[in-house]
Amino acid sequence: MIQKYPSVFLDNAVNEFAKLPGIGRKTALRLALHSLKRTKEEVSIFCQSVTDLRNHVNYCRVCHNICDSEVYNICGDMYRDASLVCVVENIKDVMAIDNTGQYHGLYHVLGGIISPMEGIGPGDLQIESLVQRAKKGDLKEIILALSTTMEGDTTNFYIYRKLTGIDVKISVIARGISIGDEIEYTDEITLGRSILNRVNFSDSFKV
Repeated sequence: MIQKYPSVFLDNAVNEFAKLPGIGRKTALRLALHSLKRTKEEVSIFCQSVTDLRNHVNYCRVCHNICDSEVYNICGDMYRDASLVCVVENIKDVMAIDNTGQYHGLYHVLGGIISPMEGIGPGDLQIESLVQRAKKGDLKEIILALSTTMEGDTTNFYIYRKLTGIDVKISVIARGISIGDEIEYTDEITLGRSILNRVNFSDSFKV
């Protein structure tokens, strides 16, 4: 049974906070009550920052990472290796890998991984745009750096099949990352070593 609050405005705020991922109604109530303790100016700044986030943040037309312009700054960085592309699930993985200081190429953000249980298929991801990048012939290597879960491995194999016949090396991060781990939660040293010690994808599933 949904609890009724003494104010319709509080009720509305709780309902909106509860729509955020990982936020239940009890936490939503705490967040709403905390907002009441802040000044009107502080709340206005918070609301404006969320509005600006939604209205002004773009997705890079090259790698699909979020950015403030049409192209992510790394995509246009002349000091990065433009022949090397690291494929990741989301923007948090870009930050995790770049923070290792071990990778100096470009990125490609899929926007998720194949997960039939969640209704996510290949068509919901930025896979075709990756294939088109590879077909241009400017890439020497594509590193598949997805989480070592069943869904991540399924996505890796799907991409590998889609890239078959294109003249580009396909590698996968080394299994220094434990099976079932997600990239964003892996420590920087382990993640950096996994990037450096990557192997050919075709070798990764040989018995």
